[in-house]
Amino acid sequence: MKSEVSLTDMLEQLNTAERIGSVRGIRRGIEREGLRITPEGRLAQSDHPQVLGSALTHPNITTDYSESLMEFITPASDSMETLLSQLGDIHRYSVQHLGEERLWPLSMPCFIGGEESIRLAQYGNSNLGRMKTLYRQGLHHRYGSLMQVIAGVHYNFSMPDSFWSEWQDVRGVRCQCKRFISDGYMGLIRNVYRFGWLIPYLFGASPALCSSFLQGRETGLPFQKLGKGTLYLPYATSLRLSDLGYTNKAQASLGINHDNLDSYLMSVRRALRTKTEEFIALGVKVDGVYRQLNDNVLQLENELYAPIRPKRSPRAGERTLTALEHRGIEYIELRTLDINPFSPLGVDIQQLRFLDLFLVWCLLKPSAPLGEDEVRRNRHNLTQVVLEGRRPGLMLQTANGELSLRGWGDQLFDELLQVAQLLDRAYGRVQYQIALQAQKEKLHDPTQTLSARLLDHLLTHDMDNGAYGRELAETYRQQLRGEDLTFWDGAYFADEAHASLAKQQEIEATDHVSFDAFLECYLSH
Repeated sequence: MKSEVSLTDMLEQLNTAERIGSVRGIRRGIEREGLRITPEGRLAQSDHPQVLGSALTHPNITTDYSESLMEFITPASDSMETLLSQLGDIHRYSVQHLGEERLWPLSMPCFIGGEESIRLAQYGNSNLGRMKTLYRQGLHHRYGSLMQVIAGVHYNFSMPDSFWSEWQDVRGVRCQCKRFISDGYMGLIRNVYRFGWLIPYLFGASPALCSSFLQGRETGLPFQKLGKGTLYLPYATSLRLSDLGYTNKAQASLGINHDNLDSYLMSVRRALRTKTEEFIALGVKVDGVYRQLNDNVLQLENELYAPIRPKRSPRAGERTLTALEHRGIEYIELRTLDINPFSPLGVDIQQLRFLDLFLVWCLLKPSAPLGEDEVRRNRHNLTQVVLEGRRPGLMLQTANGELSLRGWGDQLFDELLQVAQLLDRAYGRVQYQIALQAQKEKLHDPTQTLSARLLDHLLTHDMDNGAYGRELAETYRQQLRGEDLTFWDGAYFADEAHASLAKQQEIEATDHVSFDAFLECYLSH
């Protein structure tokens, strides 16, 4: 392998007539979560609409933790316009078939009457469907259901095959391509841990929450009150990513290793076998009724609450870790995006272009293994940004001491500009430089960030976030119900719904072992 060279040097080698085309064809997919709510702004108690098909088997419309927490999934696409057209159609068709229900437009949930009002997602009577619901039952007993109805947007990202052969040549690496690709994505992941605080700063949109979410719990956070029941932090960006949201204290000491794919798989598998007294005390099967899949720190690999994950599409009946081990990393899943409340789709094209740019930069930038001190600094920086990222003069930790968020951001944007110029040359446009400039303005003017805009609206109008959420939900409901489908047609969704229901029935009809036997076999793999 060649000695380590700078990002600038490597960009110069990619930015040639022979190689520039290799960066075209970036593939992206979106998974957008959103709660179904009543017109009054409460959690819907109805079943997942059968007209939308089976949540177990539908490729585009399913549910996450709760029966009311919908998840919209696009196919992977190398066209940004196609991606958003597909995401829009999934939204349009779904909203047009929700009756009087709406889609909640915020990451932090609407008014929650209590844990008992959160229905676990149901997937039918098959062993597979029962296991998916039982997994959620385990999450309920372990962490409570409130945390599980927080919603976000996941961005799936991969580089085209043409890029990897050219990148291998630039790096002077001669090894198995599968390993080289996986090593590249693991380097990307490490850089997201280093610099990922930038994403909630720019796109965090949950500085406030409904007090019903806390259910009287003490948080130790200096919340201020607004209206009848809204709590907020003046400089917060993403309470969804704070300890109020997706966190698992039992996971903090697991030491998930990101040095390479083999080390990652080994550390996750260790977590899948590690027991904790807290979960042992819950019991797995009590009085003949399952309470959780097992009493390990992780019931399944999906329980690892990570801001970014390496992924490989599993084959039928295959565990995701097995797919990664056998065929390497196919794409990465970035999980730190809040729902954008100012878009009916929860995300907009300028955000996606910046994410492309940021992730390509994280891939190309040299990425050494993460040491323990660096891991601690990364956690500290993320916590600082999600709780007070817009505070004037906020300082973050680096290996060379403290540095202001703005000063560090300026350094990152200088490097990001080089990548934006590379991508714009490859695509023959200036769209990435435009997207970059739009975000750089937020670095110097925090009032333009999504979190600041949302909080400013609440404070200016002395409005609860619940009232604003209902207002936006109704606006987007009317907009989406009045729009025509642009990529698919109604027949596509009707056919997929019918096929998914038939597939669920087929799965249920072909179960030939008891649930106990199925579960033992599945978990043993």
